[in-house]
Amino acid sequence: MTGYAFAAAGTGGHVYPALAVADALVERGADPEDVVFFGGDRMEAAAVPEAGYPFVRLEIHGLRRSASPRNVALPILVRRSAAVVQRELLARGTMAMAVFGGYITGPAVLGANRARVPVLIHEQNAVPGLANRLARRSARRVMVAFEPATSVLRGSSVVGNPLRRQIAALDTAAVRGEALLRYEVAGERPVLGVAGGSQGAGALNNAVAALLADRSLDIDVIHLTGRQHLAAISAAAAGDERWHPFGFEERMDLFYAACDLVLARSGAMTVSELAVTGTPSVLVPLPAGRGYQGRNASDLERAGGTVVLPQDRIGDAMAAVIELLGDPPGRERM
Repeated sequence: MTGYAFAAAGTGGHVYPALAVADALVERGADPEDVVFFGGDRMEAAAVPEAGYPFVRLEIHGLRRSASPRNVALPILVRRSAAVVQRELLARGTMAMAVFGGYITGPAVLGANRARVPVLIHEQNAVPGLANRLARRSARRVMVAFEPATSVLRGSSVVGNPLRRQIAALDTAAVRGEALLRYEVAGERPVLGVAGGSQGAGALNNAVAALLADRSLDIDVIHLTGRQHLAAISAAAAGDERWHPFGFEERMDLFYAACDLVLARSGAMTVSELAVTGTPSVLVPLPAGRGYQGRNASDLERAGGTVVLPQDRIGDAMAAVIELLGDPPGRERM
């Protein structure tokens, strides 16, 4: 038995840590063809094949928390998808299944159990998601990124979030020039990076537009808008040579290397990447999901590495951005 399986779906916060682990296996000698990913029809359907790994798409969707006709068919979809997972794992001689949360977890764990393949669970957030909370009893081992998650996933071990080598080994000084060239930024004035996660963040996008309405503000903004927001932001940025919008960035190492300060949501991977790269930040947690984004940022905030403000105080967050952009020693202390 030589195969490895991963279940990761929905957002970059689930998919990219799984890809980081798969890449580490390949670096240790595994054949990419011995790795298989299970997912749905969201970003994983493109990201996994682009990374060079076999991908099995399951016909499954998440549970709607409100009454919805789509929930009626969900048990049937779970059973069908679990059967696909079971067949694939047995055919590949899979040794272990690593599950990274999200709507794919149920059928992945059920199929692995039926195939008698050990399940490992990784929880990226400080507040564990429903899928991982339900699946933990079926897992051989449960790992978490942040200490607060251990109070819910009892018996779990804190291992942090798996990061791609480009991020984990980033030498900012060595690639700063390449990074600035990528975004066509001269680097002669402070550079603010804005990132709302793989889906973008409308509230941050609007706040940046208001910030740059002040034409006297002498900064550059590298703005990762989210693909669905790119057209509107590009239209707003037209004619403003300070504003550099991009829909999505595969090379987040270069993004961090180019930025003096980052304004972002506090998704699990964003917080982990900011911490390991030592990038100063102002974080505005997404006001949803039992406050998990705020909990994600709590350790970094206590360490002095970020300023965290809620979305209903986004004006104060932008004031903190302006203050830090004008305070290089303050950023250096973060």
